[in-house]
Amino acid sequence: MYNHQKFSLSKVSYLEPVFNSQPVLLTEATFLERKDKLLQAMKDRGISLVFVYADREHGGNFEYLTGFIPRFEEALLAVESNGEATLFLGNENLKMAPYSRMEARLVHVPYFSLPNQPMENDRGLKDIIGDAIDFRGKTIGVVGWKVFTSRFEDNRHLFDIPSFIVDVFRNLASEQGSEVVNASELFMGENGGIRTINNANEIEHYEYGSSLASDCVLDVLDQVEVGKTEMELASSLSRFGQPHNVTAICATGDRFTDAVIYPRNKAVELGDKFSATTGYKGGLASRSGYVVNNTAELPKEVQDYLERVAIPYYAAIVAWLEQIKIGMTGGELYEVVEEVLPKEMYHWHLNPGHLTADEEWLSSPIYPQSNTELKSGMLLQIDIIPSVQGYSGASAETGIALADESLRTKIKESCPGLWRRILKRRAYIEQELHISLHPEVLPLSDTVGYCRPYLLNKEKALLFMPR
Repeated sequence: MYNHQKFSLSKVSYLEPVFNSQPVLLTEATFLERKDKLLQAMKDRGISLVFVYADREHGGNFEYLTGFIPRFEEALLAVESNGEATLFLGNENLKMAPYSRMEARLVHVPYFSLPNQPMENDRGLKDIIGDAIDFRGKTIGVVGWKVFTSRFEDNRHLFDIPSFIVDVFRNLASEQGSEVVNASELFMGENGGIRTINNANEIEHYEYGSSLASDCVLDVLDQVEVGKTEMELASSLSRFGQPHNVTAICATGDRFTDAVIYPRNKAVELGDKFSATTGYKGGLASRSGYVVNNTAELPKEVQDYLERVAIPYYAAIVAWLEQIKIGMTGGELYEVVEEVLPKEMYHWHLNPGHLTADEEWLSSPIYPQSNTELKSGMLLQIDIIPSVQGYSGASAETGIALADESLRTKIKESCPGLWRRILKRRAYIEQELHISLHPEVLPLSDTVGYCRPYLLNKEKALLFMPR
């Protein structure tokens, strides 16, 4: 079905972005729904109290309920089975408590503050937490940012938050006949985590970041010229002060020289490998290829790049987009990619797709023999990374949402601007790129399915000709 002869580098217009300039706030109804989902998940799993940890890099689960992260401090949110909540905040986040989207009482924890800030208290962390929360006879879930699935560990008792906090939980639980378990799966688990399913308001909220990332990367592609530096080009990867959820990539030629992972003052040269990536809440966009106009300008040793890497990769992207649907399992989608782009030959090693949210990578249901069913409300990112020695990679990483008829109706009624953008994108993908989508596939940006491997040639992209 996806024979490489059906693909070519052809003149293809891209979908001119019409930027959505209005970030979409999450509604009060959405935050109440999130709390209800958590309380039900706790009940279903027999957990009577959860502590949700947060810091600057690992704040997604905390923000899911409160609407904010503690930036440069640490924080905890305790939620009990009766719905009562307590915020444990350091010095510089005390002011955020009144703004929390989940109503919660405040407990000051100077230990969560920056080094050498005032710690004017005469109580230890154990006393602060123990005085605020009754641990007696409860199953206590600790939510960090990882769902551990290794068969070599006792995953329920493996924790990924600072030991000075876990030690307090364990001591208090031991004294009061309680058990402490890892409960990150409540939020992030690929088979039932509450954050893996989104309503219409959440999809519209996250589409803003996904489309912004796409627009930024397309801007970079349009600006690539011999002589421009990575730093010049990378200026287009950040916009409007919006927070990134990944480290931006803008790299020409060999990457990571002198262990530098950020854009350098390095000029683009003809024939260079090149990659650009940025991400915001809701999704990431990534593109890579060569800085050439045509095959003749490629280095001699990689003049079969289209046939060896780019076209096989793009065939997998097309297959992923055409085959994904509600009700299929993650294992079935994995096999779609494996059949079109055999792992043994193309050496991709991560999951060929994953869930996304505030984080770029939430978790993934797409792995061998996965029986996790793909559901309405999931946000998924195409993430296939071939690695063929001696060649540049290829990338057209972007995101989609899955929405059944009921959810599509809600989006159409409550988010008309988003619905118009989705219809425009679907029409472009099907009519211009010849990729057939199931009705439930909603492109979250204007570059879904668009892949330009020769970066100096702004008119040509890979095209699927199914007949």
